Parts: sequence; C-alpha cells; structure tokens
Amino acid sequence: MSAASRAPQRSNRAPQSRAGRVRRRVTLAAGAAAAALLVPACTSGGTSGGGGNTNFVVGKDGISTVPAGKRVAAPELSGETLEGKPLDVADHQGKVVVLNVWGSWCNPCRAEAKYFAKVSKDYADKGVQFVGINTRDGSTTAALAFEKDFGIPYPSLYDPTGKLMLRFEKGTLNPQAVPSTLVLDRDGRIAARSLTALDEKRLLKMLEPVVAEK
Repeated sequence: MSAASRAPQRSNRAPQSRAGRVRRRVTLAAGAAAAALLVPACTSGGTSGGGGNTNFVVGKDGISTVPAGKRVAAPELSGETLEGKPLDVADHQGKVVVLNVWGSWCNPCRAEAKYFAKVSKDYADKGVQFVGINTRDGSTTAALAFEKDFGIPYPSLYDPTGKLMLRFEKGTLNPQAVPSTLVLDRDGRIAARSLTALDEKRLLKMLEPVVAEK
C-alpha cells in the first residue's frame, strides 16, 4: 500500500462554522414554535391539557364539567374590547358568565355565532352574561364586521396574540382550540367547557345546569 493511499481522506465539504450551527438551531427552533402555534388554529375539537387530578369529566358529547366543590377560579381576564372600551370579566361575578373564544377567520365560529347571539338575548334577564374573546384577528375591522353580520349583542375582548388563553393553567378546563366555550359559575369558577362549535341545544346543555345552581 502506498503512502498516499494510507493518508486520511479529507472531505471536500467545508466544516460548518459555529455561527452557522447557531443560526441553524435558531431557525429550527423558530420553525417548531410557529408549527406549534398552528396546531390548535380553528379546529373543531381538542384534548384536555395537563395531567394529574384534573377533577373534570368529559361527556360523550365532548362537554367537560366539574362538580361545584372541585372547581377552580378563572384567571384574570381583562383588557380592551373590539370597540376599545375597558372590560374585566371579574366585574360580572355574581352572574353566570359564558366565555366564547372565536375568530372572524374561523368557519366553525361562524357556524355557531347565530346560536350564541340568540341564547345571549334569551338569557340576558336571567343573570347570564356572555363575553367573547376574539383571537388571531390582525385588526378589529374583520371582527367588528363579524359581530355585525351575526347580530352579536355582547362585548368581546380583543386578544390577537392569544395571551388571555395562556393565562389558564394546564390541567384545568383551559381553552385549547378556536372556538372554545367556557361557562363560569356565579363565583367566577370554571364549571364547563367545550372545544367544539356548539349549536343551541349543546350550548344550553352547558349553561342551564349552572344557571339552576343556587
């Protein structure tokens, strides 16, 4: 064997610089984060978050409920409405509150909107307050047009980046999809959740037992 054949063979590929490796890791991480944000966007359902003793029961209809003695308080949910007015969900404590997470770009949200408009009017004098959380709309223009088209009579917090949704603790009945609907009892605790679009029958199935509580 010649001396030339015994010499180690060098790759023609230039070694990647440390800066190049760092840039590659940052690019991959950014891509993964963007993909994660896309997963729950405008889905017709989802799975419960967190582990351990969640204390809630998921029915065959996909509606999750919590017994009164095991409920946890909803996080602080406040900000500006689509109209630019201040709103704090805690101000409605003493009433049953229906929270609906929606976006004007979301077809399931459009499908359920007429039912939310109707039930909110029917229960307005029964100690029930509806509040929307509008998310992932880049401006309020499309969201306000959505409310006008469907005759939505209640206010919506404007939450384009989903910060309010992230305030819910994992393992609780946190909203994980768009649309999501939560029902809060009169003490501001989370009593029920749905991660799918609702018709009037299923919305009332969530709402009426909490309204009936004394």
